[in-house]
Amino acid sequence: MLTLPNPENVYLACGSTDLRKSIDSLAALVQEGFGLDPFAPSLFVFCNRQRDKLKILLWDHNGFWLLYRRLERGTFQWPTGCEGTVTVSSRELRWLLDGLTLTQRMAHPPVRVQAVM
Repeated sequence: MLTLPNPENVYLACGSTDLRKSIDSLAALVQEGFGLDPFAPSLFVFCNRQRDKLKILLWDHNGFWLLYRRLERGTFQWPTGCEGTVTVSSRELRWLLDGLTLTQRMAHPPVRVQAVM
């Protein structure tokens, strides 16, 4: 089982991000666009315009992790009406990944997929 380090902070990039960006481009966005340290023990989470895909950038002692999540149905309840980043807890990130808003606890129903489309 893959175990990632426990982050000190979780930052959500407000608005949409072009998820064609690579590790280097996302790290530059963190540093130059948000004024944060991409090498800090933090998660930096980015969402696409349709809100059905996420990328998570994480530095782990000698390299970056780039995690990608795609929903088969539904959308992420991405925060709107903000600039820069929003800091959330690891628990709130888990809610977001499960399809919840940052303030409620009702998850997406499980998807039983039979084949890749």
